[in-house]
Amino acid sequence: MSNPKRVLVTGATGFLGRHLVDELARNGYEVVALVRSADAPLPDGVKRAIGDVLDEASVLAAARGCGGLFHCAGKVSRKAEDAEELYRVHVDGTKKVLSSCKTAGVTRAIVASSSGTVAVSDDPDFIATEDDKTPIAILARWPYYRAKLFAEQHSLEMNGEGFAVISVNPTLLLGPGDVNGSSTEDVKLFLEKKIPVVPPGGISFVDARDAAIALRLAYEKGIGGRRYLVGACNVTLREFFARLARVSGVRAPFLPIPRAAETMRTGARLLDNVMTRFGMTLPVDPISFDMAQFYWYLDATRAESELGWHARDPIETLYDTVEDLRARGVVWPEAAEDAPLTA
Repeated sequence: MSNPKRVLVTGATGFLGRHLVDELARNGYEVVALVRSADAPLPDGVKRAIGDVLDEASVLAAARGCGGLFHCAGKVSRKAEDAEELYRVHVDGTKKVLSSCKTAGVTRAIVASSSGTVAVSDDPDFIATEDDKTPIAILARWPYYRAKLFAEQHSLEMNGEGFAVISVNPTLLLGPGDVNGSSTEDVKLFLEKKIPVVPPGGISFVDARDAAIALRLAYEKGIGGRRYLVGACNVTLREFFARLARVSGVRAPFLPIPRAAETMRTGARLLDNVMTRFGMTLPVDPISFDMAQFYWYLDATRAESELGWHARDPIETLYDTVEDLRARGVVWPEAAEDAPLTA
């Protein structure tokens, strides 16, 4: 018989997965982590199960005796050439993990998706909810979000009696502990003064520690077949940079880029040409530049009302992100800091 307090976690060594494992352990869960290598770093008390999300037999063996699944494994990439691998890991991998876990007797599955499957628009006044239509025309531009969308759709289709599947959709993850640099790269570039301009779009972000809490709460209280958007605040990129400047002492970029169809198609190339004339390089890839033209705003009311989830002060998240990057030597304070700015 499966034990609801014994849970399988995929992606346990990732940014979100690490915080999730800690959150589950603090709340009395017995955690089994599916990892690909015997030397993958895991906290004491976590059971190691060697396997891969694309290997159904290994997932089935790891899930035996578990009542719950937290599926956080995935690949983060904004590169167009990674489209095939992104599909294989996110879509095929999710299908295999859920199918194997259901066979093993798991009764509740939490899938870590992305707010980008619904919460992205070219309208600065649009704030997405879980029930809004998927912006297919926009998502078609980016392989990562296409893969996340297809994986999420398959996951929710598997929801049924005896096997509740719930999607938790965090927005951009910030906070301490992103050792692989998969989510905080843009903050790193800001601290290194490598973002020369202010794109016209807007973002949402959330602390990875709070996203981990949302996953746990979804397991305990979530309704099968539903998605839960998780975000702390919605801000324009100009305001985001201004907040980073206040907590870090690094001056924010001030040169705006107008939002226009032509800019969205050729802006990165034109900007790269201009910077090259001045002996500089553009650190932002074209897809990231394209994404920065849009607005990633969301409403987290469902997670707050149904799960009892609440985000911490977003300034605390930004401060902890900056301090963690500096403490780990990802950026050097001496090279990054300017005179402190006044608010």
